[in-house]
Amino acid sequence: MDIIKVLTEELNVRRGQVEAAVALIDEGNTIPFIARYRKEATGSLDDEQLRNLDERLRYLRNLEEKKASVLATIEEQGKLTDELRKQIEDAMTLVTVEDLYRPYRPKRRTRATVAKEKGLEPLAELIWGQEVREPLETIAIPFISEEKEVHTVQEAIAGAKDILAERVSDEAEYRTYIREATRNMGIIQSAAKEPGTQSVYEMYYEFEETVRKIAGHRVLALNRGENEKILTVKLIAPTEQIIRYLEKKVITHHNPYTSPALLEVVADSYERLIAPAIEREIRTALTEKAEEGAIKVFGKNLHQLLMQPPIAGKVVLGWDPAFRTGCKLAVVDATGKVLDTVVIYPTAPQNKVEESKRILKAMIQKYGISLISVGNGTASRESEAIIVDLLKELRMPVQYVIVNEAGASVYSASKLATEEFPKFDVGQRSAVSIARRLQDPLAELVKIDPKSIGVGQYQHDMNQKNLSETLSGVVEDCVNKVGVDLNTASASLLEYVSGVNKALAKSIVAYREENGAFTNRRQLLKVAKLGPKAFEQCAGFLRIKGGDNPLDATSVHPETYDAAKKLLESLGYDLDGVAKGGLAGIGKKIRDGKAMAEKLGVGEITLADIAKELEKPGRDPRDEMPKPILRSDVMELKDLKPGMTLKGTVRNVIDFGVFVDIGVHQDGLVHISQITDRYIKHPLEVLSVGDVVDVRVLGVDEAKKRISLSMKNV
Repeated sequence: MDIIKVLTEELNVRRGQVEAAVALIDEGNTIPFIARYRKEATGSLDDEQLRNLDERLRYLRNLEEKKASVLATIEEQGKLTDELRKQIEDAMTLVTVEDLYRPYRPKRRTRATVAKEKGLEPLAELIWGQEVREPLETIAIPFISEEKEVHTVQEAIAGAKDILAERVSDEAEYRTYIREATRNMGIIQSAAKEPGTQSVYEMYYEFEETVRKIAGHRVLALNRGENEKILTVKLIAPTEQIIRYLEKKVITHHNPYTSPALLEVVADSYERLIAPAIEREIRTALTEKAEEGAIKVFGKNLHQLLMQPPIAGKVVLGWDPAFRTGCKLAVVDATGKVLDTVVIYPTAPQNKVEESKRILKAMIQKYGISLISVGNGTASRESEAIIVDLLKELRMPVQYVIVNEAGASVYSASKLATEEFPKFDVGQRSAVSIARRLQDPLAELVKIDPKSIGVGQYQHDMNQKNLSETLSGVVEDCVNKVGVDLNTASASLLEYVSGVNKALAKSIVAYREENGAFTNRRQLLKVAKLGPKAFEQCAGFLRIKGGDNPLDATSVHPETYDAAKKLLESLGYDLDGVAKGGLAGIGKKIRDGKAMAEKLGVGEITLADIAKELEKPGRDPRDEMPKPILRSDVMELKDLKPGMTLKGTVRNVIDFGVFVDIGVHQDGLVHISQITDRYIKHPLEVLSVGDVVDVRVLGVDEAKKRISLSMKNV
């Protein structure tokens, strides 16, 4: 197989782009590095395209290895024909290779192998040949053998049928047809194990949908309901059609002695051997496809969440709400340093509202707090009501934001949090995290296992290895897009930088603590175990503000510093202009990009990237994202009325809609049918996590705490 050709067609790009990307990956370059600094070679393939290419490359190489192994095994058995070799070499999926290999695979002891051991294969061949001229009971007599434990003609015939049933089951052509027929005409059916009991799976108590059309989120819901022993799920195949197909294939001409036996062979082979395996295969394939879709959605949501703009320059009060144990508060200055922590008890059962307000007013006054970041967990709504009351009594402008606290408790109990705040309890750490994830969501959220951040669906049911790989890739892309301050970044942030692993991240922090702040990027080469390759991969993503060289504060890679300096000189500038905040309009002064690129010894794309960076050094791509909604008043579920129009923030995007925070503690659902007037396959086509949207209330179910919203004609 020409893997490069396959990838070129699948990705719909030029062959040269794929060849360059594969070569760069094989050389050990990371995806962020290739996407940012090797655009000339790959024709500007972005990180998403490169990750897809990398994933398919691994699959296709694995497929080729499997083919080689299967061909070698069959050849050893002396059964490899030219036709079979071609079929295996032309196979495009692992499933096809497995089908072709099935008859030659070493088998565990089956009914067929037992029958073969009893010497019944010649009898099976006679039945398969369909040319016998006397009853099977007569031709089976010579196969009776006390020594081989074949006591009667019925036992002999049954054993021969077992051999033939396995032969039918092993035929790749038959399996391919049956698999396709079941995929195209099969129905997934589910029912309640105990009808009448209440559960979240009620819509699946009497449910059926075609295999071809069933949506991924329904597949995952059925799987979970089945695992929780609430649902029974089965696949109804077009059995009659399949049996007719097999009969036509197996019974090549009518013989009154063999045809009845072969009809039984076909039925037994399908029901006992083929159908259960095909059902498992198809349900596994549906699950894998559903997981792949859900992982992609989770990845997109996580990307948007991590890329939310930081709220800089504000002293923030982090508020971790609770009832019995009190609300934990942490004051964090504009740089993320913890100034103070305290516990107040404004909620039930203590209800010390006035005392809590006094403490809060004193803290706001003392530290100049202008923003309160409130976690959205237990007692959030009660805390919000107290905050709104307090804000009305204050004479200074203070606002609050409800922050998704998913993962805060996971982080606060982690080894990392213990190392960061050894003297704090888990509540204090959680409050600090809630404050910091408003100041710099990316820097704070990288400390948490991506699965715990709460912007997916069914993430705990998925293939955890695939999920972790995808989400780590998303975090890596976000961190490298934004860039990292080499002198302030934590080890947990540094480990996501291109070319830096956990051990190197710790070494960088240790070097910084021992030798003081980095003053230039070249000092990275003094860090233990950070060699030239790692330096090449990471240097452009690590920034040094106020260092020896202004270019160290930009995303210009050290390998193109000379080109950047020559560009500045040829246009009449120097590095001082970069240090002072950039050189606006420098890109427009390059009259002939091609000639300038040749003169500097770089590609045109690299030249454009350098110019863009010199115009606005260290620009933060998050600045272009929608800002969080700051609030100073509160609404409750009972205040909502159908027809009301509100502004909200998209908190989660899933297959069938989006959840929007409209400031009432309970997120409302905009179903996919209510997002836009035009047809869309998935909400991600028009919406992302963090988007600020206008919505209209369609309905409120206070008992179930459900809010239905629409974005149509708002």
